Amino acid sequence: MSSIETLRDANPSGPAFIRHIGAGNIILAVLLIIYPAVASDFFLTQIGAYTLIFGMIALSLMLLAGYGGMVSLAQITVVGVAGYSVAIFGENSSDVMGFGWPWWIYVPVAVLFAATASALIGLIAVRTEGIYTIMITLAVATAAFYFAQQNYTLFNGFPGYAGLRAPEVFGVNWRDPLPFYYLCLGTASLCYAAVLYGAQSTFGLTLQATRDNQRRMRAIGYNTTAHKVFAWFLSGAIAGLAGVLLVWFQGRISPGTIGVGAAVNVLIIAVIGGLRHPIGPFLGAILVVMMQTFAIDIVGAERFNTLIGLVFLGVVFVSPDGMLGLWEKAKPYLKQNSLRPDS
Repeated sequence: MSSIETLRDANPSGPAFIRHIGAGNIILAVLLIIYPAVASDFFLTQIGAYTLIFGMIALSLMLLAGYGGMVSLAQITVVGVAGYSVAIFGENSSDVMGFGWPWWIYVPVAVLFAATASALIGLIAVRTEGIYTIMITLAVATAAFYFAQQNYTLFNGFPGYAGLRAPEVFGVNWRDPLPFYYLCLGTASLCYAAVLYGAQSTFGLTLQATRDNQRRMRAIGYNTTAHKVFAWFLSGAIAGLAGVLLVWFQGRISPGTIGVGAAVNVLIIAVIGGLRHPIGPFLGAILVVMMQTFAIDIVGAERFNTLIGLVFLGVVFVSPDGMLGLWEKAKPYLKQNSLRPDS
């Protein structure tokens, strides 16, 4: 039996998971849809939308690391490719570039550029494994940061681009709190569903089998390099969508957006949430965003990174699988308590 058949047997639902969405996903979807009814504009954008955006960026990393065994520190660079594409091909207030294309043209172009850039990074990274993949992608992220900071002709150097506005469609401003939240929610939901479906597809199962035993997959005739590079392309498309939303959210993009610190934060979010399931990155994102929003005022900006580091070490020490692992450990105890007769 091939590795793909083994994985398919371990996942009997297969692509038919669409017919079996699951109570957990349905409850979560309902809660997220009605969230604006109980949330202020601040919580809609600074917590809700921001969490969904960074959850998507971490999801793109989870696709590579969780299913492909390839840990990348260049996801924020891919986000930057999409963000700078929006600034260059759309409109900005920096008097540099700004071709003024309509959103329905520059958004697909930005996502395509991001996915292509990710695939090119993947072409280099797939030739390595483990720590070497991390170091190569870190080198790419660092080089991209310094290049954007020093290039004024294309990237406007250190100031970057400002005045990046979300479009108006049918009289609705997408940057208004409620429309922007639902835009982020819809985009994140599509990416989440796509990753879930892809994991059970032939391609997804092949990628996971390659992660487990690449030599065996090559021996039975699979082009493992092509599968890995395509995974980088798909992860780049997700990161590109997040990049478009991020620049609409912030209204600007600069080298600081794609700095090494931001690259490490994406890894922290993904690992804290858990890399075994697509919901993990969003769990990690909400924890980190909540800490960035509220804890930074308590501990101070200079000690905030220390706090993040301690939380990261604490979660990983207790559960290497992140918050998802903590939930798996807690479920047996919850089941035992639910089975106990009332006294």
